[in-house]
Amino acid sequence: MKNNTLTPSLNNEKSEAISRFAVVGAGVVGLCAALEAQRHGHQVTLIDNKAPGTSTSSGNAGYLATEIIDPLGTPEVLRSALKLWLNPKGPICTPIRYVAKAAPWYWRFIKAARPDQAQRGTETIHQLNRESVDAWKRTLIDIGAEALLIKGGHLVVWENPNNRDDASKLIEKMRRYDIPCELVDGHNLALLEPELSQTLSHAVFFPEIHRLSDPYEVCKALFDAFIKRGGRFINAKVNSIQANKDNIRLETTRQTETFEHVSICAGAWSKTLLEQVGIHIPLEAERGYHVTFPNDKTRINHTILSADRKLVLSPLGAGLRAVGMSEIGGLDLPPIKKRYQVLREHTKGLLPKLFDNPNLQSSEWMGHRPSLPDSLPVIDQHPLYSRLSFAFGHQHLGITQAAISAELLLEKIEMRPTRISIESLRVDRF
Repeated sequence: MKNNTLTPSLNNEKSEAISRFAVVGAGVVGLCAALEAQRHGHQVTLIDNKAPGTSTSSGNAGYLATEIIDPLGTPEVLRSALKLWLNPKGPICTPIRYVAKAAPWYWRFIKAARPDQAQRGTETIHQLNRESVDAWKRTLIDIGAEALLIKGGHLVVWENPNNRDDASKLIEKMRRYDIPCELVDGHNLALLEPELSQTLSHAVFFPEIHRLSDPYEVCKALFDAFIKRGGRFINAKVNSIQANKDNIRLETTRQTETFEHVSICAGAWSKTLLEQVGIHIPLEAERGYHVTFPNDKTRINHTILSADRKLVLSPLGAGLRAVGMSEIGGLDLPPIKKRYQVLREHTKGLLPKLFDNPNLQSSEWMGHRPSLPDSLPVIDQHPLYSRLSFAFGHQHLGITQAAISAELLLEKIEMRPTRISIESLRVDRF
């Protein structure tokens, strides 16, 4: 994906001006936060060393996963973790070179999976997800881009008919949380998705699930609107933060500036910035992979999650995308190449006709999800310096929760009542 489509909008000139509000991080959360701050009358500067939307935000499946309400760590997950980990084609892996560094995070993850804490996490994630679609509608209608949000529906599919009870349990749980869904058997599943393998047994259909037409195109639309409204973009890395009660000073690779308020929305890169202001948080980079087939965007009609294979298939403007894997592996190690082949094998198991094309084209990508052990984001202010705030750590739900996180962040900053409680999203909860 080329970055030069955004180049004309980048601010490459040095400036000594003092802006009121800075957002560090131009992924989807930072872009939503920058636009929300503009809507409330702030003069906003966006700062990132990469072009907006071209890092982690560009590579996800693009669907608003409002039906995923459990944290990654639950008692059920712990019971199956070893089996998943030992499966060479399974969704969980830790690079050998990173095992020692990952151990403290995994220990916190295990503690967060206790039944009482996991249930509190479910309640919080559900509250965020319940508000997410309406927040995205407000965001995209405001910039005239509502066509980028599609109500496409979602399928969770099973290949093994012996797992029918799993589908029933899922439906029962979703109904407790007022999430519409229904069981679909093999025949009706084939009517919904004719291209899917005939070996599939059954599915749960979520008719109300939305998706973005393409995550990168949405990020670009957000950024273009931000610039048209007078926003400023500094294409630079933030090297240091100095916080006090009156202002926040940022030193970047281009310049040093002072702002009246700064929000850190830098995803997996937020950890080192917080350490400079006395906050140590167990944030890890959870590596995710995708393979995109650019000429097959209309092969499926819905987003599809394989309960057996643990991957998502999504029909995007960029093509058919297969997304999966969960690796606590840090920011610096190269991707594990065999993971792309595993994604292709799983995709072939679900969509065998796709691979009938001898000239099939595809692209590969690996990105870094910002993950905390309890699977909840941080949406908060610094406990000592209220002019410094945070929105990061959304793990697999960054696209889903970006717009609502921006609204909650501005409500918190401006001391307005937040539409849902964010007490469990404090930066000092660990």
